[in-house]
Amino acid sequence: MKNIVNKIIIYSAIFSVFMIAVSCQKDFDQLEPAEYPKNPEIFLDGFSAGLNYSAFANSDVTAFQVDSSVYYYGTKSIRVEVPDAESPSGAYAGGAFFTNIGRDLSDYTTLSFWIKSSKAANIDILGFGNYLGDNRYQASISNIAVNTNWKKVYIPIPDPSLLIAEKGMFFFSEGPEDGRGYTFWIDNLQFEKNNAISLNEAYILNGNDQSNISFTGVSAYIIDQKSSFILPNGLTQEVDLTPYYFSFNSSDESVATVNKNGDVTTVGAGNSSITATLGGKSALGSLTINSLGVFTAAPTPTVDPSKVISIFSDTYTNHPVDYYNGYWQPYQTTNSADFVVENDHVLNYTNFNFVGIQMTSPTVDATMTSHLHLDIFIPNTIDPGSTLNIQVIDLGSNGEFGGEDDSTQDNIIDPSILKSNEWISIDLPFSSMTNLQSRANLAQIVFVGTNIPNFYADNIYFYNDGSIIPLTPETAAPTPTHSPSSVLSIFSDSYENIPGTDFNPYWGQTTQVSQISINGENTLRYSNLNYQGTQLSSNINVSEYSYLHIDYYTANSTALNFFLISPGPVEKHYSLAVPSGIGESTNGWKSIDIPLSQFSSVDLHNIFQFKIDGNGDIYFDNIYFRK
Repeated sequence: MKNIVNKIIIYSAIFSVFMIAVSCQKDFDQLEPAEYPKNPEIFLDGFSAGLNYSAFANSDVTAFQVDSSVYYYGTKSIRVEVPDAESPSGAYAGGAFFTNIGRDLSDYTTLSFWIKSSKAANIDILGFGNYLGDNRYQASISNIAVNTNWKKVYIPIPDPSLLIAEKGMFFFSEGPEDGRGYTFWIDNLQFEKNNAISLNEAYILNGNDQSNISFTGVSAYIIDQKSSFILPNGLTQEVDLTPYYFSFNSSDESVATVNKNGDVTTVGAGNSSITATLGGKSALGSLTINSLGVFTAAPTPTVDPSKVISIFSDTYTNHPVDYYNGYWQPYQTTNSADFVVENDHVLNYTNFNFVGIQMTSPTVDATMTSHLHLDIFIPNTIDPGSTLNIQVIDLGSNGEFGGEDDSTQDNIIDPSILKSNEWISIDLPFSSMTNLQSRANLAQIVFVGTNIPNFYADNIYFYNDGSIIPLTPETAAPTPTHSPSSVLSIFSDSYENIPGTDFNPYWGQTTQVSQISINGENTLRYSNLNYQGTQLSSNINVSEYSYLHIDYYTANSTALNFFLISPGPVEKHYSLAVPSGIGESTNGWKSIDIPLSQFSSVDLHNIFQFKIDGNGDIYFDNIYFRK
């Protein structure tokens, strides 16, 4: 098997519009004809006048040479040396022979040549029409079997009448076979007229009849064009070709138009069939446009982008996605006919039974989001028994499919909200996804349905509605507004604190204590709290104060108590409100004024310690007594 990476490089190099990335040009003859000669010769014991050669990007620029020792006829041949895999000189052998002034090839029916190789192999691509420009009339054959014997190869011209000023005489591209390079030779390379070659069939869309629901302004493209020819030996040769060889037709141009490149534009409501002919022969395959007229876009999202992880939306920057349709065979029937209306991209799933969106490079960490949002549009009548299930799949801590920590949540959409011909906004809270063991490695969103043949999707994203807060505060605690004359401050940048307080006396705790700056404000942090003490430098009398004020922030605590302590020791706790679950809270910083009457058993004239117990990571600021 050939190196897949090489294959990708090869095809991307050949079919790019501008691909002169490596300058390896040879002028075989500086004398060029003035205009459109009917010269069919490319290499007959030497190159014909006016030819240039350029290697394709990332190919071995020395792969092509003229050989005087191996030839089919005469004294010379074209020799191509395919490099080994991982060769530092290039990933493959590939290049184009072209002229600066076109040639009139309309009198010929085929490009022909003789070929042999140093071993049995299958050459990736051989063709003509590539001159490092727009390559309008490119045609090629693929996977050409060769061996150590000379054999004649034909590349039929799909429609000779179009090649009246062709510059692309010949091109080739071949990668290593099973990782190893080899050599092949080509001789007697020329265009010829052979009446024994005839067009067998022409195809668009691989010969399939497709039907798209569309809207005014939507563009579609005729793809997968090919043709087949009967050769002189009676065998059939398949030829890949560009859409410019075809003549396209729209049955109703008030509904849809089609240009020479097979680009289809919906211009009005109704139905139109796009068909094609090649050299006067009807091509198999068609595209029927069923236009519903003016398209109504999905509602524009208004969630703050900083609170969004987008999978598919023009409003936000999207997270990397492996694919929006995995084409999971053999059971999936769902196809994609995605479209764009006025720069609005819309996913369009047709013949729907199930389909998956995958995000694994990287997975999505949705820990700090609260919901999955989707906008769905069903253009068909909602039949009784129609169902839609939106599955969310997480890969667990190992981040890989198949582990024991994978988890899946089914979200069955209430049938009463499924409506036809209007956008349906769906918000799925993670709090209801109890089967989802984690959402730190979300990898797939899978749609599963019955009696819903087609639907559009837009604005697929995870978002935080404000109920999920970061483990670390993004902003400082609120600035106190109480008069300094009414405050006895223990910890605050807004007041003068009593001196000498030890915020981390060792009482056998495992809590890690530190002071950090958040937006320039000194903040006290307790990490992995079990309990933690604060030792005042001397006993204080707070009996004249009314409240103990505390600003605190936590995203993951499930229990938190604050103790006021007087000698004895005598202590009394006050329970602080914490989030209802990991990563959830009603807001960020919480400001609380605890009436000192809550510490009735403690001697308020003689306070010398604080204590906090509970769990999680806690941030404190503005700890003070106030009148």
